[in-house]
Formats: sequence, C-alpha cells, structure tokens
Amino acid sequence: MKSTMNAAAAAAGFLRSGVKYNKQEIVHAIEAHAKQLLSDGRLHLTKGYIQHSDMTVFQHCAHVAYISCVLCVKLGLKNISYDELIRASLLHDYFLYDWHDGPPFNFRHAFGHPTFAAHNAARDYKLTAKEIQIIKRHMWPLTIIPPTCREGWIVVLADKICTLLEVGRKECVRL
Repeated sequence: MKSTMNAAAAAAGFLRSGVKYNKQEIVHAIEAHAKQLLSDGRLHLTKGYIQHSDMTVFQHCAHVAYISCVLCVKLGLKNISYDELIRASLLHDYFLYDWHDGPPFNFRHAFGHPTFAAHNAARDYKLTAKEIQIIKRHMWPLTIIPPTCREGWIVVLADKICTLLEVGRKECVRL
C-alpha cells in the first residue's frame, strides 16, 4: 500500500477549520490496520470490486477511515476508539460481491449490504460488538436503526461525504 495520499482530498472546505491534525499519523494508523486485515482475511478481494466511479471498494473504505479520523479530530471528539473506528471503516463495505451486477438501483444492495458486510467480517475476523454495530448501521437511515456510538455516527457521516466526493469524481484520499 502506498503511504502517499492525494492532499487535495484533505483540502475539502469542511476540513479547513484550523484544527491541526497529522495526516501522516492518520495514514500510518490506517495502513497498520489495513495490513493486518489484509493478511488475516479476505479484505484483499475488495481491491477487485469497483465501488464508486473508479474507486475500488478497498480504496473507498480506506477513504472513509481517513475522513472518519479527520472528522473526529476536527470536531474535537474525546474518548474515541480509533482502533475500532478504523477497523470498522475498513470493513464497512466488506460485502464481497460486485454490486453493479443488477438493476440500475439495486434495492437489495442498498438496504442489505451492511448486514452482508457485518456477517462476512464477523466470519473472517475477531470483531468487537462496537465494530459489528458500526458496520451494520453505517447506511443509516436506510438501516432504520441508528448507530448508538459516536464512532458509528462518524462512519455514517464519513461514508456519505466520501460517496459524494467519489461519485462527483472529486479528488479523494487513496491509500
């Protein structure tokens, strides 16, 4: 995995509040968790599926992990479990199929992929209850039941931000 990233993604207006954060520390933490997940399970398969535009599912999940960490710092959130936040972000779309194979708007995927991702992740990795909950509820309000932890809400927000950037083909963080 490359340790460089496209700085343009981090320059998005909502992230320019003046709060300082160390990009390299965030990238290093994500890379460390990704390396472990890539060696322990089937996360490498997500590199073979496209998520949005030309972003693979893996790149999208790494992007969500990065934006999640930055949001936590920028919002001044305390007592965040960054390990669980990053791991859940990297696994939030661990559904392991090509969701483009189907109708133009695939209701099964839109509403069901959090459950598929959580099932696959729990089968392949030893996860905490919080990590499973973050994965299962990352598509709120489509998942109906909202997250019950701050990390879950951050992933919901980061996933929506990343999706908009990726679909709009804006510059994104690529790990």
